Amino acid sequence: MTSPERTPDAKGAADLIITRCTALVHDDHEGIGFVEDATVVVRDGLVESVTAGPAGAGAAETIDAHGQVAMPGLVNCHTHTPMVALRGLAEDLPVEEWFNDVVWPVESNLTARDVELGARLACAEMIRGGVTCFADHYFAMDTVAAVVAESGLRANLGQAFFSSQGVEGRERSLDFALRHRGTAGGRVTTSLAPHAPYTVDDADLAATAALAREHGLPVHIHAAENRDQTASSLARRGRTPVEVLADTGLLGTDLLIAHGTGITERDLPVLARAAGRVAVACAPRGYLRFAWPTTTPVRALRELGIPVGLATDGAASNSSLDVWESMALLALTQKSAEGDPRWLTARQALHHATLQSARAVGLGGEIGSLAPGHRADIVLVDLSGPHTQPVHDLAAALVHSARSGDVRTTIVDGRVLMRDRELLTVDVPTVVREMGARMPALVDRSHGRRIQDYDT
Repeated sequence: MTSPERTPDAKGAADLIITRCTALVHDDHEGIGFVEDATVVVRDGLVESVTAGPAGAGAAETIDAHGQVAMPGLVNCHTHTPMVALRGLAEDLPVEEWFNDVVWPVESNLTARDVELGARLACAEMIRGGVTCFADHYFAMDTVAAVVAESGLRANLGQAFFSSQGVEGRERSLDFALRHRGTAGGRVTTSLAPHAPYTVDDADLAATAALAREHGLPVHIHAAENRDQTASSLARRGRTPVEVLADTGLLGTDLLIAHGTGITERDLPVLARAAGRVAVACAPRGYLRFAWPTTTPVRALRELGIPVGLATDGAASNSSLDVWESMALLALTQKSAEGDPRWLTARQALHHATLQSARAVGLGGEIGSLAPGHRADIVLVDLSGPHTQPVHDLAAALVHSARSGDVRTTIVDGRVLMRDRELLTVDVPTVVREMGARMPALVDRSHGRRIQDYDT
């Protein structure tokens, strides 16, 4: 005699049940779809089921999400969270002056406390904007890791380094990655984080690739950020930045490339050979701000099978960590770049915001989808406002009408971090008060120092 199949009732109460929502789901071909009047059941930090109709069992916590869309939390695939302290400090400048005259002089003043406060404020901003996971590439990352653990967010973290720091910079990046991967109950993953091919020499890049292979670590790097960098690399090295990544072995690692607006036609065959290991993070608002003539070639990369995730970069270059805005700008800038209003569609933008972003940060199959067995990283979005009504096309409403402020609830690993717009894990007023008191010392540039020179 066979045992009866266990039902949700037989397992006892779930940890969390979200009822009466519209759930964004992916079909077998990874197309975007919606389940009306859905129930999402969460158990042990995982999505157990997404079904139409009422719940079949009770839960420790139930959220009535009538009129709201339940969707996978957004992923910020490339940022520098502590740089929120520099928000608005370097406006209306070309990138060379932005780095050399403002950002790198100010960053020479950074203390661990400045980094902590910036990371706290950034985490609060992202939680309120429906971001449940981010990839950070910065300094003093032990401090950022502690903030991530406390905030409840998920993150991939990398300790950035330059060759000007000597071998110690690379060793610190490795030490951080090995000590922190898998911490915060598994919510923290780590990467090696060489800054860029123009600040890290070929020997250091090759050594980083060897360390990544030896220790099973991914690598997160800025590369081919703009066409000027590509032209400079060709003039100095006879190779594009992407070819430098190939020649040093980094394209043979699990690699996340930030920006890539300088990727050229000659780079595409090189990247094609790395498909399945390489991904690109696109932060379109920053490219518009710096008046770069090109954007990330999403269509060409997609044809190669290379994931393109959404990003904001740091708030110093973007003034915002709003991934919702990045999603809308991705669609709009791609239409403009391709001269084709049929590309990139709202559903394609949602695909980049969910599954592709998850893959970009090395978490494909774990986040990015409301599917059984995936981590319960979920946001609830209210589309009842006048700026979203009426809803003729739900995907278009989410991408082009909704705003980050429409996120009502943010959940990571089944834990509610924001409920009905109330932050539960970050004390923003206290952070803002202390950060304000520290600003004069942080932004002082009279010393004439820089942490690095921008000279591609």
